[in-house]
Amino acid sequence: MHIGLVGLGRMGNNMRIRLRAGGIEVTGYDPNPEVTDVPDLAALAAAIPSPRIVWVMVPSGPITTGVITDLAAVLNEGDLVIEGGNSKFTEDAKHAALLAERGIRYVDCGVSGGIWGAQNGYGLMAGGDPADIERAMPVFDALRPEGPREEGFVHAGAIGAGHYAKMVHNGIEYALMQAWAEGYELLEAKDELIHDVPGVFKAWQRGTVVRGWLLELLVKALEEDPEFTDIEGYVEDSGEGRWTVEEALNNAVPVPTISASIFARFVSRQEDSPAMKAVAALRKQFGGHAVRKA
Repeated sequence: MHIGLVGLGRMGNNMRIRLRAGGIEVTGYDPNPEVTDVPDLAALAAAIPSPRIVWVMVPSGPITTGVITDLAAVLNEGDLVIEGGNSKFTEDAKHAALLAERGIRYVDCGVSGGIWGAQNGYGLMAGGDPADIERAMPVFDALRPEGPREEGFVHAGAIGAGHYAKMVHNGIEYALMQAWAEGYELLEAKDELIHDVPGVFKAWQRGTVVRGWLLELLVKALEEDPEFTDIEGYVEDSGEGRWTVEEALNNAVPVPTISASIFARFVSRQEDSPAMKAVAALRKQFGGHAVRKA
């Protein structure tokens, strides 16, 4: 199978590595001439045999809409676009309708795994028509972790379901990181009693009910900078946490923990705190997100 990949930033390039390792031939396009395989989208379309599959991995919002619009002009009836960025689920129906005018199919896919996905595989949440999902399964299988398919991939529902599932995933992620960060600050505050904060977290990695990947990443961050002296406690939010809270309000679903984690990020922009340094360090570890240097 030969597919196109639009967007060869850090995440897109790691996906290209994973796909090629899984036996999928990939031709990539990016505006950055240093990383692209072809000069433009028209050349990308020409390089891929029909019917084409093109995976879009660019920042959400106007950039995604622009790429979808441009692809509609160079792809043909029967081609399939998979939108794998962090778009709001309400945008998927618009993108699908735009492509449908040219007879082009559309699938949305939430992608989790950050900068580690090239080695470990990505958690994938797809939305779309079952026939389109089945057609793209070799691509999904190449990207997901090894093991049972259902433990790394889900066809969550109709168009928009993949990004909705990823939105809720990220809301949960916000809350989990905040819990780890607050625990770090509490341990750090008791320095007359607790003499080895990194050691406490390290000891929790086996046998405890709180063990997991975020804990491993927090230990890694503490080993690199035990006091987080090189990080400012300022934390961005990608938007998906906010969308999760909006959906909770729209559906009368109580999400006090997720809501509190969003507001904690706003607090981080007002004053420095050990907890928010820990959140910033975790985001850098799993997603390669930029941190502000202290």
